[in-house]
Amino acid sequence: MRRHRNVKIVATLGPASSDYETIKALHEAGADVFRLNMSHGSHDETRARHRIIREIERELDSPIGILADLQGPKLRVGKFANDEEELIEGESFRLDLDKTKGDATRVRLPHPEIFAALTPGASLLVNDGKILLRVEKCGEDYADCTVLTGGTISNRKGVNVPDVLLPLAALSKKDRDDLEFACDLGVDWIALSFVQRPEDVLEAKALVDGRAAVLSKIEKPSAVKCFDEILEVSDGVMVARGDLGVELPVQNVPPIQKKLVRQCRAAAKPVIVATQMLESMIESPMPTRAEVSDVANAIYEGADAVMLSAESAAGDYPIEAVTTMNNVAVEVECDSNYRGIIEASRRAERTTIADGIVAAAREIAETTDIKVICCFTQSGTTALLTARERPRVPIIAMTSLRGTARRLALSWGTNCIMTGELQRFKQAVVNSARAARVQGFAGTDDQILVIAGVPFNQPGTTNILRVAPCDESLIFASDPE
Repeated sequence: MRRHRNVKIVATLGPASSDYETIKALHEAGADVFRLNMSHGSHDETRARHRIIREIERELDSPIGILADLQGPKLRVGKFANDEEELIEGESFRLDLDKTKGDATRVRLPHPEIFAALTPGASLLVNDGKILLRVEKCGEDYADCTVLTGGTISNRKGVNVPDVLLPLAALSKKDRDDLEFACDLGVDWIALSFVQRPEDVLEAKALVDGRAAVLSKIEKPSAVKCFDEILEVSDGVMVARGDLGVELPVQNVPPIQKKLVRQCRAAAKPVIVATQMLESMIESPMPTRAEVSDVANAIYEGADAVMLSAESAAGDYPIEAVTTMNNVAVEVECDSNYRGIIEASRRAERTTIADGIVAAAREIAETTDIKVICCFTQSGTTALLTARERPRVPIIAMTSLRGTARRLALSWGTNCIMTGELQRFKQAVVNSARAARVQGFAGTDDQILVIAGVPFNQPGTTNILRVAPCDESLIFASDPE
């Protein structure tokens, strides 16, 4: 299904979007990738949604990406005798391992790993940062704190520890079970929560064992500090602004977002900007102007994808939310300023033959009357390198591997089309011309540009670039066997 935009849309499925008709309508409205949130719903519910997506994919003959988002370890306080208490600024409050229900002076924090890592002066954030505690004194089973910002604390509220590298694995027992389930199901991307260090990603990749691509969610200050190392071992990145905005001053998040997006683009790895993009559309059919500007800014920055969470999973207007995001993307990419911003942020990456091929393809396409760049790819690398260039003409990614096509549904500007295995370059040119015509990218009188690797069907062999006519008779008349 051809999109008239380059940025991709990720839509989360949930109670508001679980039936065949709604999921199909979301895809037709603009959703390129569906997110299955493993924090909510049973395996049976996830399996049913996965099956529906694949049925729609077959019906529409349109590769659809599926991303399984692991929950990660959740740090929460215990329960209170009165269900909730009011913490007063300046007063003391204790966190400990005592299983007794909490009161206005203390509550259980059932995570001994946190106490082991805390030091006096460390900050603790409760309930999405609404309550701020400073550790005054701590031991292996307690932390005595001063309330710096008071508020209502209630049962099972989340705790963030921004100042400390926690000795916690990114994968809990539940995450390991969910990861194995999702990989067996056949998802295309695994999103890893609570990433603090590159070793977290390497552990997940070892468990995935090539069955899916691994995407690192950047939501911890420690991950921002060692982002270069995390990016190197990740297949993609999500700028998860929810926890990031809790654990860091909110004014720090926009420049961090911009920096991470640019680094991902330079590395030719897909990057999603996520969290609260159209939050008001959970309950309203219209977004706020600020939300529209937020989505637009992510697109101007060159993000590969923008994501909807509760808006499409549990909101009252899931289809309208996707439609709005699609419309904003189309409008932004039609803005004359968009190309200038995208091209000003392009970083020259010329270290391999493939880098040179895709850079040359973009320059040729933009200085001549080329209608589309067609790239043949097995692993997806050639298409990702082409997308990194952010060319002014559309990209068709041709592959014989459905898994590659589905993963590329997350990559900027890639229109994925299945093709059979090829043995000769002329076949590649003919297939490209047919795809360009059938999909409406070019007419018989137009020219296209073909990128491929010879010998075929071997990853990492991108070494040939050809300008070709869309008229097959001219291809057969002029091209050698």
